[in-house]
Amino acid sequence: TGKAAIIHPTGTGKSFIGFKLAEDNPDKIICWISPSEYIFQTQIENLRATGVEVPKNIRFFTYAKLMIMSEAEIAEIQPDYLIYDEYHRAGAHLWSNGIQKLQKQYPNVPIIGLSATNIRYLDNQRDMAQELFDGNIASEMTLGEAIARGILNPPVYITALYAYEEELKKYERKIKHARYQSVRAKAQEIIDRLRRALEMADGLDVIFAKHMKDKTGKYIVFCEGYKHMTDMLENTRKWFGKVDKSPHIYSVYSDNPETSTEFAEFKKDDSNHLKLLFCIDMLNEGIHVEDVAGVILLRPTVSPIVYKQQIGRALSASGTKEPVIFDIVNNFENLYSVSTIQDEIRAAITYYRYLGENERIVNERFELIDEVQNCRRLFEELEGTLNASWEEMYAKAKAYYGMYGNLDVPRRYKTEDGYSLGNWLCTQRKVRLGQQYGRLSEAQIKRLDEIGMRWESAKDVSWNKYFNEAKAYYDKYGNLKVPAQYVTPTGIHLGCWINNLRVYKRNGVQSNYLTDERIAALETIGMVWDVVDYLWERNYMAAMEFYKENGHLDIPCSYISKDGLKIGMWIRNIRGARKGQYLGNSPTEEQIHRLDDIGMLWDDKFARQWEKGYAEAKIYYESHGNLNMANGYVAPSGYKLGAWISNQREAQKRMKPERKARLDEIGMIWKKPNSWEVRYALAKAYYNEYGNLKMPGDYKADGIWVAKWLNEQKQIYRGNRKGKMLTKEQINRLEAIGIDWGAGKEPHRIMDENKRRTIPEISTEKMRQSKVG
Repeated sequence: TGKAAIIHPTGTGKSFIGFKLAEDNPDKIICWISPSEYIFQTQIENLRATGVEVPKNIRFFTYAKLMIMSEAEIAEIQPDYLIYDEYHRAGAHLWSNGIQKLQKQYPNVPIIGLSATNIRYLDNQRDMAQELFDGNIASEMTLGEAIARGILNPPVYITALYAYEEELKKYERKIKHARYQSVRAKAQEIIDRLRRALEMADGLDVIFAKHMKDKTGKYIVFCEGYKHMTDMLENTRKWFGKVDKSPHIYSVYSDNPETSTEFAEFKKDDSNHLKLLFCIDMLNEGIHVEDVAGVILLRPTVSPIVYKQQIGRALSASGTKEPVIFDIVNNFENLYSVSTIQDEIRAAITYYRYLGENERIVNERFELIDEVQNCRRLFEELEGTLNASWEEMYAKAKAYYGMYGNLDVPRRYKTEDGYSLGNWLCTQRKVRLGQQYGRLSEAQIKRLDEIGMRWESAKDVSWNKYFNEAKAYYDKYGNLKVPAQYVTPTGIHLGCWINNLRVYKRNGVQSNYLTDERIAALETIGMVWDVVDYLWERNYMAAMEFYKENGHLDIPCSYISKDGLKIGMWIRNIRGARKGQYLGNSPTEEQIHRLDDIGMLWDDKFARQWEKGYAEAKIYYESHGNLNMANGYVAPSGYKLGAWISNQREAQKRMKPERKARLDEIGMIWKKPNSWEVRYALAKAYYNEYGNLKMPGDYKADGIWVAKWLNEQKQIYRGNRKGKMLTKEQINRLEAIGIDWGAGKEPHRIMDENKRRTIPEISTEKMRQSKVG
């Protein structure tokens, strides 16, 4: 289509995709557009750090620069490819003007977009992948998947609270002005309980002291704005005094942190003190700081985009195994819940297990410590008690409709003056459906209809859309065995949705979405809930077909069946799961017996290779009484036993004790024998057999060219091998077995008294066939 959007989390190296495009097309002009020059320069530094040369065909512009360029200036670019880095930012009102001018000039130039998210959450949920790339998403990875696969380190996530007094005062004012006495009484009782819970909760000084394991580490502290940052800086001694009485404090707030002396000092600070860098949004995107121990999120509210970028700063930059994230908020309504990341991890694990790719799963979870769980629950209860009047909230809804043309309001959305419009609209739906106590007149229903009220929830809309696609799939294929990566012709990720439903049902989560009624509806169109058993049977049948065709189950790990099943990988996973080496359930006794019936080899390839070598060594031992052989010895079967024995000596230190014991039983010589002694023994054996050393020039024994070795000893004796000498003992021992040192001399003729004949009369062929003892 000429348009491709990439959605990968912060810290996973999205920019390298753009650099690779430039590298592969050196004769093309790559127009690279980014929110700031500093982000781009940081990406260049990351590329250089890998030893790769920076492509020279990139022309860089910021969105702001593009916005003010004339059409004539844009016409001079003449790009062959466009790269929109952090493309969700291209949706900003002014910046989008530059993008529109660029695309008007070059409508047919291919575009690649790089971003951690495609949704502008606080801009009416605009989907920039849809707007800029027509929904063509080439690659998508969630933050949870990146953690599960070990691309990003799993964090320790701590939630805490500060500055709650203002929140309490706000609610006390609401209680005072509540219309009904019963509401005031109930709300007062809740706020009293809440105040006691807050007073008992640990302060930030205790929480930081408890959870900052790296007392001299570097931490980035994200603030809402300049004033907020200056207010927070006043609390540093109080909050972090129990960690370090003299922490090193830095702050940056310019548009370009590269020009900040404080930022540079923070990066190179390697002292034995706690290092804190207070900053605003500038470090969200593209900025890399080595060895960050964690981040501290001090924010009243935040877009999910910013939230994930700030978290990614810790996950990608940290040199530690467990970066710490302190989520310190002064309200109780996060727009993006950490539980979403946990759901993403579970979904990724399920996906790769079903594919038989367990080895891609590195992390299965991260530690979540909620220091204010009880307080959060009480705040939510209090908020629910103090709903505004219907007419007042209707006016807020009507104003929203007038501004955006719809009432597709996120549940946690609040108006600028603090009214929970999202919660109120959700309540209206529940009241009309009889799911919550209350009264909604026909007149009120009509008035809401007039401003675009959708009585089904966003989740209901989503359900109907996906279920209709699932039913269409069933009608076409007769089942709901949807491949995990399957996308419908309309662009619906049906395979992913089906997999998520299985996770919900198995873990008992999202019961409001996956109701009993919906479970029943899915089962009428062939839903397979236990995919693990289904996939096991499918893989087993493919393994059985392989056995029928080949007579064994010695399947290469890379083997894929004609139906596209990774049978080789599946066999390996089954084998490893039984031994407890891999993630996943061990096969049942019934499954083990069924696999045995088709020739399952429970030892892996390397274990089988070792057993073959051991069997050959045992045969040699039984024949010779030892394992004293040359490295080049080849067994009668053709097996290179000498090399195998040599490898066992090399592997002695890391060898399993039971294997070493088995080799000891058959006379293993762990120290490599003296080469001269081995060859002398073979020469002496020949002498003992024939009474002389007049062997053919190509005579070999146990894989060793003995005749050549004897000739070499003669050359050394005559002084023809510089730097080499024979000892007197070696000379005497060689002469004792009849060596003839002289060149051109008549050979000694030694009579074999027992056989009453001259040894040289024995034919060469006879000597070759003789067994050397």
